[in-house]
Amino acid sequence: MDWGMKNRLAQVIKEDGHCFFMPIDHGYFQGPTSGLEKPAETIKPLLTFYDALFVTRGVLRAVIDPAHTKPIILRVSGGASMVGKDLANEGLTTSIEEIIRLNASAVGISVFVGSDYENQTLMNLSKLVNECEDYGIPVMAVTAVGKELEKRDARYLGLASRICAELGARIVKTYWCEDFDKVVKGCPVPVVIAGGPKCETEKQVFEFVYDGMQKGAIGVNLGRNIWQSPQPVAMAKALQAVIHEKANVKKACEIFNETKNTK
Repeated sequence: MDWGMKNRLAQVIKEDGHCFFMPIDHGYFQGPTSGLEKPAETIKPLLTFYDALFVTRGVLRAVIDPAHTKPIILRVSGGASMVGKDLANEGLTTSIEEIIRLNASAVGISVFVGSDYENQTLMNLSKLVNECEDYGIPVMAVTAVGKELEKRDARYLGLASRICAELGARIVKTYWCEDFDKVVKGCPVPVVIAGGPKCETEKQVFEFVYDGMQKGAIGVNLGRNIWQSPQPVAMAKALQAVIHEKANVKKACEIFNETKNTK
């Protein structure tokens, strides 16, 4: 691994080996998602807490201040929407020249293992890895499931994560599940926990994040469970403590309750 790759990985993964990614890329297939109608306003009170921002090039250019100092993970796959026939029908949306031009620290791409577009999305990942490795840019593969949330079990996620690593992803983002340690143990690159749909309670979020961290994940990529919360700052602060300060669920709940109503 050359210096450029090491440097970019060090930007998104902190010295303790953990990371807190804030995704605001949901509009690329969901449109103006609740809580994300104005992305710049959504992230402004959360800047203190997250380590890197996961975002599309359009939103990056349109609303993110160029003086923003947090690393950028650029979403570079897309081409399908919630109203289309199949969310898995994605292609690469962003060239390597554009990735470099926007000074991305890393890039993210979805793959849909087991879907009708499995080969297409895995070849998208392979092509992206080939291009990004030439310039020392890490690729984060996202094991997406589209609308088929029932696929989120250890056997499927372990398979999808391992395939992503085998094809050259430097980081894999996947869902938490029961027996999550099996997913992590079978993946030879760092695993980041995806947030998925919003949970019913704050405690549920802290529980799956804490369990995932205990079972080997290096961090999280959580959006909706933070910025769709009535208390986004409290959620972000509590999660930061779980990720970087080894706080347990009880401590996270205490931090959340102490920080509630902070804007």
